[in-house]
Amino acid sequence: MYQNIRHQAHQARVRQELGLKRLEINSISANMADGAVTGVPPLPPRYRFRDLILGEYASQDEDRVQVEFYVNENTFKERLQIYFIKNQRSSLRIRLFNLVIKLLSCVLYVIRACLDVDPTQANCHGCNNTINYTWMEINWAPLVWVNRSSPTWGIQVAVAIISFLETILITYLSYKGSLVQSVFNVRFLLEMINTVPFIVTIFSQPLRNLFVPVFLNCWLAKSALTNMLNDLNRAMQRSQSALAQQVIILIATLLCLVFTSICGIQHFERAGKNINMFDSFWFVIVTFSTVGYGDITPELWVSKAMVIIMICVALIILPIQFEQMAFLWMERTKQGGSYSRQRAESENHVVVCATQLQTDVIMDFLNEFYAHPKLQDYFVVLLAPSELDNNLRRILSVPLWAQRVMYIQGSALKDQDLVRAKVDDAEGCFILASRNEANPAAVDEHTILRAWAVKDFAPNCPLYVQILKPENKFHVKFAEHVVCEDEFKFALLANNCLCPAMSTFITLLLHTSRGQEGQESSEEWQRIYGRCSGNEVYHIRLADSKFFGEYEGKSFTYASFHAHKKYGVALVAIGKDEVTGIKLNPGPKHIMRKGDMCFYMAITKEENSAFILAKKQHEKEKSKFNTTPRSTRTHSIIAGAGTVALELQRSRPSNASNHALLSPPHNPDKRPSIADVMETMEPEYIPVPLDEPSEDEADQHDGRGDVAILDYVQDYPPVQPYIGYTSMVCHLMKEKVPFCCLQLNNPCQHNNFEYAHHYKWPNKSIIVAAEYATPGLYNFIVPLRSQCRPKRELNPIVFLLENLPDERFLEAICCFPMVYYMVGSINNLDDLLRAGIIHANNVVVVDKESSKAAAEDYMADSGTIVNVQTMFRLFPSTSIITELTHPANMRFMQFRAKDCQALNVAKLEKKEKEKGSNLAYMFRLPFAAGRVFSASMLDTLLYQSFVKEYMITLVRLLLGLGHTPGSGHLRSMRVTENDLWIRTYGRLYQKQCSSSCEIPIGIYRTERKPLVGMEGILRPFQRHKKQRKKKDFFDEETRSQNSEREQLRELVKSRVKDLGLPEEHYDDLHNRRSSLSYVLINPSDDTRLELDDVIYLLRPDPLSPVPPPRPTQMRSPCRRTAASGRLIAHGLPRTARHSLLWTQNLETSTSSLLFRQFGRAVFVVIGRPDDEL
Repeated sequence: MYQNIRHQAHQARVRQELGLKRLEINSISANMADGAVTGVPPLPPRYRFRDLILGEYASQDEDRVQVEFYVNENTFKERLQIYFIKNQRSSLRIRLFNLVIKLLSCVLYVIRACLDVDPTQANCHGCNNTINYTWMEINWAPLVWVNRSSPTWGIQVAVAIISFLETILITYLSYKGSLVQSVFNVRFLLEMINTVPFIVTIFSQPLRNLFVPVFLNCWLAKSALTNMLNDLNRAMQRSQSALAQQVIILIATLLCLVFTSICGIQHFERAGKNINMFDSFWFVIVTFSTVGYGDITPELWVSKAMVIIMICVALIILPIQFEQMAFLWMERTKQGGSYSRQRAESENHVVVCATQLQTDVIMDFLNEFYAHPKLQDYFVVLLAPSELDNNLRRILSVPLWAQRVMYIQGSALKDQDLVRAKVDDAEGCFILASRNEANPAAVDEHTILRAWAVKDFAPNCPLYVQILKPENKFHVKFAEHVVCEDEFKFALLANNCLCPAMSTFITLLLHTSRGQEGQESSEEWQRIYGRCSGNEVYHIRLADSKFFGEYEGKSFTYASFHAHKKYGVALVAIGKDEVTGIKLNPGPKHIMRKGDMCFYMAITKEENSAFILAKKQHEKEKSKFNTTPRSTRTHSIIAGAGTVALELQRSRPSNASNHALLSPPHNPDKRPSIADVMETMEPEYIPVPLDEPSEDEADQHDGRGDVAILDYVQDYPPVQPYIGYTSMVCHLMKEKVPFCCLQLNNPCQHNNFEYAHHYKWPNKSIIVAAEYATPGLYNFIVPLRSQCRPKRELNPIVFLLENLPDERFLEAICCFPMVYYMVGSINNLDDLLRAGIIHANNVVVVDKESSKAAAEDYMADSGTIVNVQTMFRLFPSTSIITELTHPANMRFMQFRAKDCQALNVAKLEKKEKEKGSNLAYMFRLPFAAGRVFSASMLDTLLYQSFVKEYMITLVRLLLGLGHTPGSGHLRSMRVTENDLWIRTYGRLYQKQCSSSCEIPIGIYRTERKPLVGMEGILRPFQRHKKQRKKKDFFDEETRSQNSEREQLRELVKSRVKDLGLPEEHYDDLHNRRSSLSYVLINPSDDTRLELDDVIYLLRPDPLSPVPPPRPTQMRSPCRRTAASGRLIAHGLPRTARHSLLWTQNLETSTSSLLFRQFGRAVFVVIGRPDDEL
């Protein structure tokens, strides 16, 4: 039972001192049934506060809570201010109406002036007698009175009343306490002059014909137009129309001056010649244009005074207007324009965002971007918060770029700036990092925010992000393409130590060229080097290709060899599409299919080589009808009689002379040749790991004295301290090395080694000189400790750091074998000797981050260049690889004054720049030899990915930064005297494909040449001098150089002796200046091999060996049957089966089994085909 309880809430009225709010809540009683007292039941879920206010769900049966708000309503004046002044949209409508009224009054004046043709009849309204007011020889009656019809008067009065009321209202609403300031205003006075006389004529009929200067309303119309444009800009939020608005105001000012002059002269001349409106217009135009025909001239002095006044006003007002417009034009030029929406919808464009627009970076981007034929119709929009420097502004004003490039000053973090650049309609957005900053972490933070802002604004716009530190990559993982500078930079420097000049190889491969550089040079090496530099990576589907379509169903190795032999292209990779599943040299186990995407290196892509294919096809068809006997290739004693020679991959790579280039038996009667490449793989092959340790490896140590090579394991390195790195299987220590053992020159309880010489490493070391132990150095270690490298060939790594590393870095490197650090600098000779520079294979000098923010940009490399030059003078036989901030500074590397060879290269560089080459410094000797590298060379990788989406993945696979199952890896081999029998690059290609299934992709060639110095320069200028004087001069120069070398030699030897190091290892006789090194990418088949050539090879996956001979039914451990003609290797050690070479000679009916165990004896078993072995 419920009780009836009536609750009545106390009514309260809350008013603040300003009267902002009053709230009154009324509660109406509720009837309840008899029973226990319960609380107020909750409101239904559908009830909301809005429902309570509106009362949508209220009923008589439910409790009702009425809420009433009392807001301090604005006064009547405040409401008018909101409508007429404060509110943008209503104020815009008021100003537009005011503009129309003022223009209407001007039109009425012109109509009245055109209808008043007889000024002599002008008189007051209703007066019959003509009034004559003569003073100063002028009849003032035509100037005071006009003939105005009743309809015209009525309309003018109505317009005047409206204008008067509006003026009074606006003045009242904008009153700020100063009556004088409000009344004595030019606008207010003009309004009163043009409206009050008409209002007076309502009450005084004779004054209806009184002249009123209504034409002055044009200036009020101009003021209304200015205010209307301001309101329009605020309402539409158009912040970039200031210049257009100023142009409109300037035009309006000119029109007002002309209209005022026309009406004023026409009216004052009523007392004289009484010219009409058109004649007055003619006079004003002729006068203001300074033409002055003189056919119409004012006669009265008042007319002349009117002309003088208007000219003075024009000379005062117009310069002010022009100055404002010029200022706005300059500001807009600094800020850039806006990419129009119509242009963005009809044309393709890309956006480039950066903190600073550096001339070198932007020109590299433009040259590389527009090098592709498909991108010729694209537009580039530069978006940066900084202003354009004078140099870049001058370059972009060239017609070549002015029609393609647009600059916008703004920030990628502001949506209005992104709207101006039309990022949402762009084909791509490049976000470039500013590398010339002392704090790369802050630069990455800016890049990350820009990437987030662009992705938030335009989710469908592809992003191409350049970032500096690998640990920041995961922040921009959503981007379609990301290039991390430190990741690729240190990987390239590490690969330079394994494959010389790999940085030059990658740079030239990414560089867009037609291979025409250096073709006019007199040097042969420059011509072949420039021609081979035109090779790039292209892609095509097998089903659409003429290069590779005929090899469907054949092995990858077979297709690569025959495509290179027939067309000169190098098939290097295969993939499912342009991005995914890319494999470098998958080996003979991969059978070519129609859907395969082929990646090949060539000077031009297949689509541009149709005429070459047609020519080859024509020659092929012509050869069918040619009955002339052709000479066939002479095969070796192994393959010449029609047999097959297969060389299986060994368990481990040995030195360069023994790997893959096994010389055949020397026979003076028969010329060596190479086996044919098999079309498909035998199905019965057994995959064997390539890097299986042998017995003699157990005796090798890693230099720490207590850890054998067999203690190495292959696993993913623990990189918990760092993020953003790609995991690669590497050679690792079973147990982490103590931190005390990582410091090279710090004896501890585990060893007492003090110098690098005491470790007695089996291989030469690699010294890395850096300022800090940055996380990027981790990418230097990974390629050098990759599982693809044999354990016996691992080089010790010594980090020569100027500052102590932190524990995170030590934690990351303690799991790798033979990795050390040492605190020191390349400025100190003792530090270099302690680090083992005498025994070092390479010295890598990393650019200092603290020097990048130099006052003069190109001076950032000054310290590095001078230190490297000093190091090169002291240790001329050491291979030094240097990183520079600016590629233009590489001309100072290994600098020698008045070097004829360097001067010739400089002249060639200037010629290539004039021809428009994108990589004019490619002929600089340090760059061609791979001894200098700049991170700015990696910018092309990001630009190339816009057209070739696979380039980043392909380069990562080449450098060992990523791995695809079944993909091969990069390695190198050196040509020795025993390998010169191969003779040409084409035969080498066949040799590698038929034996180890490796794909050659280039050559690193070193030519020994004598030094060319002052003699080559002075000879053309001193022909008139005697030969004896020249000889004496050069003899003196030679003696000076020898004396300098002797002093440096004694300096180094004295320090070596003081430190207790052996002197016999110091070599100062071998000078790298006497050699010339360069890279040949995919050379032609007939390129002759030379001694000490380094061949770049793509080795297949370790689990993809070449197929062994087919086995048959075995009756003995090693059997040969005449029926099968095959060799059976059974019961032999696994390492022995890697080294089988089966040969057969059909002429003598003998078979030979050559069994090689490297480092041991060689056994030869000879028997007849029908004999059992």
